Formats: sequence, structure tokens, C-alpha cells
Amino acid sequence: MQKSEPHEKQVTLNKDTARTEGIKPDAALPALGFTGTLRWAWKQLTSMRIALFLLLLLAVAAVPGSLFPQRSANPAVVTTYLQDHPDSGPILDWFQLFDVYSSVWFSSIYLLLFISLIGCVTPRAIAHARAVRAKPPATPRRLSRMPVYGTLEIPAARTSGAAITPASAATDAAALLKKRGYRVDVRDVDGDRPSVAAERGFSKELGNLVFHSSLIGVLVSVAVGGLFGYNGQKVIVEGDTFVNTLVGYDAFTPGTNFSDDQLEPYSIRLDAFDVQFDRAQESHYGQPLDFTASLTTQDGPDAEPKKQILKVNAPIDIGGTSVYLVGNGYAPVITVRDGEGNIAVQGPVVTIPSDGLYTSLAVIKAPDARPEQLGFVGFFLPTAFVDEQGVSFSRDPDPFNPQLNLNSYAGDLGLDGGEPKNVYVLDTENLTELNSRNSDNGGIVLGLGETYDLPEGKGSITFDGLKRYIAVDIHHDPAQLGALVFSVLALAGLSASLFIGRRRVWVRTGEHPDGRVLIEYGLLARGEDPRLPAEGAAVEKLLAGHWLAHQDKAGENQLQPAGAPAAGTGAGTDGDNGKDNE
Repeated sequence: MQKSEPHEKQVTLNKDTARTEGIKPDAALPALGFTGTLRWAWKQLTSMRIALFLLLLLAVAAVPGSLFPQRSANPAVVTTYLQDHPDSGPILDWFQLFDVYSSVWFSSIYLLLFISLIGCVTPRAIAHARAVRAKPPATPRRLSRMPVYGTLEIPAARTSGAAITPASAATDAAALLKKRGYRVDVRDVDGDRPSVAAERGFSKELGNLVFHSSLIGVLVSVAVGGLFGYNGQKVIVEGDTFVNTLVGYDAFTPGTNFSDDQLEPYSIRLDAFDVQFDRAQESHYGQPLDFTASLTTQDGPDAEPKKQILKVNAPIDIGGTSVYLVGNGYAPVITVRDGEGNIAVQGPVVTIPSDGLYTSLAVIKAPDARPEQLGFVGFFLPTAFVDEQGVSFSRDPDPFNPQLNLNSYAGDLGLDGGEPKNVYVLDTENLTELNSRNSDNGGIVLGLGETYDLPEGKGSITFDGLKRYIAVDIHHDPAQLGALVFSVLALAGLSASLFIGRRRVWVRTGEHPDGRVLIEYGLLARGEDPRLPAEGAAVEKLLAGHWLAHQDKAGENQLQPAGAPAAGTGAGTDGDNGKDNE
């Protein structure tokens, strides 16, 4: 079987054949190649469009961090979430949604944004440096096509009286524009039509570069802080001392590259904690007005102790960390004796406030009690009162009548198995109730200095005293100052790029046959600039004012415009101006 000819034949034509037969040859497209592909990819990555897209993508990628619990903030909550969601939890964990800010995909976006910004800023900085060193652009042939255009004329009599020539007028105009902040260049001084080219507003592009460079600085600072910083929380009771070691923290969140060597061995002792409550206004009675923690700090074992005051929103700086006051409450001093008469627990017990009157949750565990472990749970009342139904409540946040209301339990606290337990939660699953309001023994009600003997000879509990405590947040960020500096620079650069105008001014002078000196000027802005007409009026006032002053000295008539307004309405566009200019 004979094969059919293809429908179309591919032919190669040289230029002569194509011109003769009137056939347009196909364009020979060069192969992109591996190097060209890399160059194209780099150009796309370093474009401003991609940088803005990556910045938006980074913001979107951070959203899951606020929707799902994060291990870095609270690993216990993540564990609970996985237990409550056995089907979806492992899938979310595989996508690293519980470790968003250290995940591979979030770090990739972060790194790409960092590279993109560097690729955007570097060529623009080089181009800006060249533009700053370059001379102002050549004077256009037709200044009347500028968005803002105006003319002036110096009468002949004025010219003869002060020897004003086109060259001297151009020199005077250059000096005036230079005083106004323009970079000037005088052209054709020896010719018939001297001109001045002036340009200013380079700070606009400089501000743009500073803004983008500062964004890179902020990214670097955040990355350094995440790698080498740490956060910790500690509860300090009056009279106790905190030492900056890992075992001294109640909770600790290290950075990715954290090392124990970063912890400076300083110490903080809480000498006293004072709270001032509103006692003047009836509508705000009992509301806190001020919190003051009196501290004794030491920068090291051999350093001299210093007295410092810690307040809300007024942290102290010590050992490269910032210590913030974030909470406070009461710590009743308790002594628990077991059934054998031995002291099982003695000291202050931190309670958790639940309202503005400091009604606080109290949990006491005595794992060393014998023959059975003991546990207590209840609430602390700073100023206890009893209502008509026999329910105790607090009427004031100050400790005018402190009282403990507790339920007691005996048995296994579940602490011997090695599984971590929340110190503020009492698991009563394996415990036997000894006291409660609903039991025959009733609940335990202790006033300051009182002791209660537990049923069945299980022991006793004594309310010995009352102290206050503070909760502090300790934050170390080695790049904190850098982030602040770069943020301020970014704001300054953005303001400069928004409010500084990039403008060009040209002034051309010439002599009329009757002896008059004719001045024409035009202004052009880079981009949209609604303030350009005002700048044109200012330039006209500057030029006219200079020559008018000389004219007044000579006693001649005032300068007159040569027929065109200061803010001209030339028919040309920015594109046309650019053609004339270039």
C-alpha cells in the first residue's frame, strides 16, 4: 500500500526565496536550555509580584497556627487533641499543623520570601546608585509639552541695566534650584539657548530600598529570635528566690538552637507584693489600681544584690532577659500531717484566682502521707462571708477574713507511676472521699491559724499563714533590638517613599532680537504627583522673585509672564515627554 503524502510539508526557506515567493519564514526560536531555565526562574522569583504573593502566602500559612494547638506553646493540649480526635488528629499531625511555625512548608515560604526580597532589592539598589551618580536627563526640545509649563521674560531695559544674559540667567536659575534641593547641571552655556536640567527626590527610591531592606532585616531578626531565644514562666511566692536554671522554671519553651549555656545565672527574690484596690468610688469599689512587686536581684553569684520594682507593663531587664509581671494571687501556708503524726506537706500553696474578688481554686497533694496518700481540693476566700443558704463567698479581694474551704481524700494520688500530672488538678478516681459538704463529716472550713483533724485518724491540716505570689513571664530574644531598629527603619522608609516626590525641572533661556531675555521652564514627575502644580508655582515664584529683586534695585518695571500659565495644559503625555527627554 502506498503511503499518502503529508497534508503539509515543512520546508526551509532562505531569505531570498522567501522574499521572492512572498512567503514569511518561520522564526527560529532559540532553545532555552538549563541555564536559561534557571535564569528565567530566578527572574520570576525576584520579581516584586512574586515577593508580594509570597508575603500574602506567608500570612495565610500562619492561620493554622491560631486554629490548632501548637506543641511549642502547650504540648499537653496537643496530646489531648490527638486523643480526642483519633481519626483526623494523626492526619493533621502528618501535615505538621501542630508545629506550623517550624514546619517544612512554612519554613519554605519564609525562605523563598527572604530570597525574593534580596533578589528584588539588590538590582534596584545598584540601579539607584547609578542614577544618583548620573547627570540629570537632557533638556527636552519642547518644554511646552511638560505637564507643568511656564514662561517669564526679562525686559530689555532690565537686561542693559544689570547685564543679564541668557548664560547668566541659566547660571542664576541653577543656583536657585540647587538651594531648593535639586541636583543641577547647566548645559550649552556658550550657546544661544543655555539650559538647566535639575532633578530631586532620590530619597523616594532610597526610602523604598530602605523599606524592603528593613523587611529583610525583620525576617532575619525573627529567625534569629526563633533559633536562639526562649520563653519561660515561673510562680514566685513572697520570700522565695528564683534562680535562672532549667529546673527553676515551671514551664519553658526553648528556641530551635537553644543551649543551656545561654542561661545567665541570675536570681530574683520576691520580698513583698502590694496590690492597691479602689476604695474611693462606689461603682468601682474593689477593683485593682496598681500592682507592685519589690524584688532583690543578683546578676550572678558574686554580684551585689539590687533592689528593683516590677510592675505591669514595666518589666525589668536582667541577664539578657526581660521579666514581665503577668499574674498574682494568694498562697496560703499549709501544714499537713499524716496518720502517723509526721509532716507530709508544709509551706505555701499557690491558688488560682477565678474572679475579681480573688476567690481562688486550691489543690493540695500529700504523696508522702502514710499510711495513705492525702489530697485536698476546694477554694480560698480572702474575705469570707456566708449567705442565707449557708454558702461561703468572698466580699473583698483584700485578706480581711481569709478562709479555706476544702474537701479531703485519701488513697492513691496516681503520682507514683511516672506519668506527669497537673499540679492544679486532683484526680479523685482512685481516692476515697473523707470530707465534703455532702458527706456526713461535712467540709473542712479553716480560718487563719486553725487546725482540722481528718476523719478515721488520717491526719490533720493547719492553716498557718498567708502569703502573696506573682507569676512572671521571662523572655529572651537576642534579636529583639534588631527587630525594633529594622521596624522603625521600615516605617521611615515607607513614609519617605509615599510622601517624597521624584521631580525633574528644566529651564531654558534665550534672547529676543529686541534684547529681552526669555525664560521657559517645565516640570515632570516620576509617576503620579498631584503636588506637581504647586511645585511649579513655587519654582516660578523662586525664579521671578530673584530677578524681580534685581529689577527693583534698578528701578525698572516688574517681570511679566510671556503668555503661558505656570501650570500648563500641554497636549503631550508622559510617554511623549519621555521620548523628548530621552
